[in-house]
Amino acid sequence: MRRLDSLPPEIPLGSRDKPPSGEEHSCSTFAEPLRSRLDEGILRAVDWLVRDQHSEGFWVGMLQSNSCMEAEWVLAMHYLGIDDDPKYDGIICAILGEQRADGSWGVFYKAPNGDINTTVECYAALRASGLAPESAPLSSAREWILANGGLANIRNFTKYWLALIGEWPWEGTPTIPPELIFFPPRMPLNIYHFASWARSTIVPLSILSARRPARPLPEDRRLDELFPQGRSAFDFRLPRKDGWLSWEGFFHVCDRILRLYARTRRAPFRETAIRACLEWIIRRQETDGAWSGIQPPWIYALLALHTEGYGLDHPILRAGLRAFDSHWSYERDGGIHLQASESPVWDTVLSLRALADCGEERKASVSIASALEWLLNKQIGVPGDWAVRVPGVPCGGWAFQRANSFYPDVDDTAVTIEVLARLRPFTANQSAVDRAIRSARDWVLAMQCSNGGWAAFDRDNDFRPVTKIPFCDFGELLDPPSVDVTAHVIEALAALGWDMTSREIEAAVRFIRREQEAEGSWFGRWGVNHIYGTATVLPALRAIGEDMSSAYVQRAADWLASRQNPDGGWGETPASYMDDSLRGVGESTASQTAWAIMGLVAVDSGAHDDAVRRGIDFLLFTQHGGTWEEPQYTGTGFPGYSVGERIRLREMGASLKQGTELQRAFMINYNLYRHYFPLMALGRARYHLQLRRSARDGGNGETTPNGSAL
Repeated sequence: MRRLDSLPPEIPLGSRDKPPSGEEHSCSTFAEPLRSRLDEGILRAVDWLVRDQHSEGFWVGMLQSNSCMEAEWVLAMHYLGIDDDPKYDGIICAILGEQRADGSWGVFYKAPNGDINTTVECYAALRASGLAPESAPLSSAREWILANGGLANIRNFTKYWLALIGEWPWEGTPTIPPELIFFPPRMPLNIYHFASWARSTIVPLSILSARRPARPLPEDRRLDELFPQGRSAFDFRLPRKDGWLSWEGFFHVCDRILRLYARTRRAPFRETAIRACLEWIIRRQETDGAWSGIQPPWIYALLALHTEGYGLDHPILRAGLRAFDSHWSYERDGGIHLQASESPVWDTVLSLRALADCGEERKASVSIASALEWLLNKQIGVPGDWAVRVPGVPCGGWAFQRANSFYPDVDDTAVTIEVLARLRPFTANQSAVDRAIRSARDWVLAMQCSNGGWAAFDRDNDFRPVTKIPFCDFGELLDPPSVDVTAHVIEALAALGWDMTSREIEAAVRFIRREQEAEGSWFGRWGVNHIYGTATVLPALRAIGEDMSSAYVQRAADWLASRQNPDGGWGETPASYMDDSLRGVGESTASQTAWAIMGLVAVDSGAHDDAVRRGIDFLLFTQHGGTWEEPQYTGTGFPGYSVGERIRLREMGASLKQGTELQRAFMINYNLYRHYFPLMALGRARYHLQLRRSARDGGNGETTPNGSAL
């Protein structure tokens, strides 16, 4: 096994997946007209990608989620007393534009049903803006809300928002004690037992929970119509948990005790705890004004700081509010949308990988050089929250966003390592690349979890009791290892010359094999869903030197091929996170078709070449203007299980209170997935079919792009 101590002039991929140069592509021998159509489609996509690059060197597509982002901003503006923001009307327009025909708002495109929480938050925001309850949008929304159980069915986070605007009693919300900030890292239920995104949300929310502030809506904008029997007849109490000897029962008792504690005239340590929470929040504000690179902790931080006396003209609040005016908002269809996060690092490294997979490095050398320089400047060298569990290790990671120094993630860092290794010759300062790769590699290795896999932001963040706390009824509370992140780390190490003799790789492959489903697929934690999980694993196994004729590998490839749609594409609805019968089932999308193609060509058995060709035909036929359209959501913020990993639906489905509408989940449409993943797939498929044709014509197909023996 070769490890990275000093880098050679050019780092090989370590597998046959590396595409040839553009000149070698032009000598392709597989049958016309597929070859020429592939060449033309790739060139159109490359030209589009080069044109889409920002002048600073990065790529970024808008990140679509759901209308809670806009609705909560509107409610926050009401609470903060801001009534002159120029974005306001555009944001109201965006909310109205996302309303479904049945009056509800959903979590993802073409969700089978609306989401009660998103719909209530949007309703409240529209009422706060002055829209009359008799208006058509609110009449249909109210009818849907009442027909789907009304306010009795909303989650706790929605209750917090209603409490902030005086529409829900704080006594009817779970208590979040700010004293959690004092719990040492080794103590159960300390804030570092929560996933990074949950942790950074809970700290400011604990201040609001302790202070219980409210800025009531004006009388003519209150939500009386959502209490058809009157407020006095509504039961605001938290639902009683069954089983007092369970974790749920234990935390229900704790919540009652905390309520009594909060009512005491002088709650010991309360003020000290709030001051500690404020300091924790302020230290984590990023250079762009946001917090943690995501909307929830950011907006709760603004509310908590203002509650504690920070004025709107204070530099911290001013920077936090101004951030919404920059790269965090975008205009579409006449409305202004607010992103839940942003993805410039992720989009940039995957765009670079696509150019490399197509052998178009020299054609796009200027674009590549500027992107690599931008990436090198974004490497994080300071310790973040991850260092609490992994002390004494220098950071070398990258975050998902352009500014998020406390929360670098393993996924972005792994793909960046691979890209830097492959494209090192295109940088002016190769020694800087070497240093960046070494520090990133060391950090990633230190983040490996005890079961052999890698998680996104933390190591061994899998303490399940925290998911039973009363306020934890939305999203994911934990960040356990996943096969997709683990697969990207394997590919990164393979690009550095590592192989299966490595102890770390051996443990990672064992983890992946344990996670395989009976039918052959893998669960997709950060992409929808089993198509993504399976398609990330197979190229990683190939890159690291696994025997791709192994039964478990062939079973995965057969599963992928069996899910191909009649139009030649692949698709999978986010509803598959709650309905196992929908695994690999859905209308064809460009990104999911690309994932499936890359998974099949990685196996390289030839058994599924017809499926690959039909997938190529689908991508080429649906390409327009050099790129692809994709309204479907194929990215995953979280599936909404709380535990952050696949679950046994028969055991947990009923207790989740979530169906295929995914009301606890958070789905994402990355607007560049539709482009760079198809480009990767076309490049890899072109090279794969060249090798297959070469083998049929008498060559052995076992050559590198420059013709030397592998």
